[in-house]
Amino acid sequence: MLVEFSVKNFMSIKDEITFSMVAGNGDENIENLIKDKKTGERYLKSTAIYGANASGKTNFMRALTAAILMVRRSNLRNINESLIEMKPFKFDSKTVNEPCEFKFVFIKNSIKYIYGFSADVNRIYTEYLYQYLSAKPSLIFERKNVDEYKFTQSEQSKLSELATKNTEKKLFLSTATAWNYQKTKDAYIWFSEDIDTYNDYENVSGYAFDKFASDKEGNLKKFTINLLKQADILIKDYNFEVKDTNINNVIALTNVNISPENIVQKEIKISTFHEIEQENGNKQNYELNLQEESLGTQSLFFFSPVLKEAFEQGKVVIVDEIDKSLHPLLVEFIIKLFNDSKTNKNNAQLIFNTHDTNLLSLDNFRRDQIWFVEKEPKKGTTDLYPLDDFSVRKTENIQKGYLNGRYGAIPFLVTGDSLWED
Repeated sequence: MLVEFSVKNFMSIKDEITFSMVAGNGDENIENLIKDKKTGERYLKSTAIYGANASGKTNFMRALTAAILMVRRSNLRNINESLIEMKPFKFDSKTVNEPCEFKFVFIKNSIKYIYGFSADVNRIYTEYLYQYLSAKPSLIFERKNVDEYKFTQSEQSKLSELATKNTEKKLFLSTATAWNYQKTKDAYIWFSEDIDTYNDYENVSGYAFDKFASDKEGNLKKFTINLLKQADILIKDYNFEVKDTNINNVIALTNVNISPENIVQKEIKISTFHEIEQENGNKQNYELNLQEESLGTQSLFFFSPVLKEAFEQGKVVIVDEIDKSLHPLLVEFIIKLFNDSKTNKNNAQLIFNTHDTNLLSLDNFRRDQIWFVEKEPKKGTTDLYPLDDFSVRKTENIQKGYLNGRYGAIPFLVTGDSLWED
């Protein structure tokens, strides 16, 4: 479970911003909350992020993605390979030469962790990991000046040896876990398995293909059909077929010593079936190729394995432009699935950005579930802040207030000037 994320000096984010999934004090929409039975802390099941185009919403999502990929790719990193995920704020001669900084607070197996690092394209400068075994955080490791480490006295001998196996371009969290150090294992697994980001529904398809292809027992099919049915998409069944096929009539095989008939690729065919009532009252099944379905239907179809796994494993799902190709009521439907304790039994979390102001209602969200991103036009810097920063009444029309500019984070449009003026 994600508790908090902070980032500094990444793309349009110059100064540190902090995003929190910690719930405020209000008791409205109590079903939207996760209560930690151990500590009594309350966390949010979902959050929505709003802002004008080019304000930095996607850059915030990219920051999450970059930090997660740094952990996942660390053990595969070659010694001469650049850390291409690191992209500092470029509109300042100082920050462009400084490292990007990231910090996560999260809970794994009922233990809260704090993990962070700073890096540029050449090396990792700082890194740290703490865990909460009591009210105060306990050190697991600290790293500064690239290769200066600090460990607890009891773990000094073991971790000092592991530190010699690390490099300036690898995260110690990943290296220590690869060498079977147990105290970093859960934190590493959280990054590798418990949190995923998606820039839109299209990049879900590769993941979805694998899940549909391996659905031998039909559990994913059952989930997907029920999901589409609840979303009022009248697909009664589908068939997912994968087969090898030879490529014939290949045009550009210059300098390749292989004949076209020996080149094999995977062919995927997805058929959907609709039960249609005829004029005589009889029902008949009709088959369509999935590509003949609407973009919204295709998006929800490919997103179903993500939802199923999130609800089963309690994952954090982060989506950029969740409203792409989906009707506002379908987006609201997905949000309600995360907020519904009957569906979301393992406390999965959904974080998304959107332009859909129809969702801006205190019937859907608590005030602490709505965040805004705004760019300072003269400096080109991104700021992030919650609706909770404003004095908002529980009965207030949030959509109207947002569109009227009360909370900022909207485009300021200029009309009347000639488009042809110098």
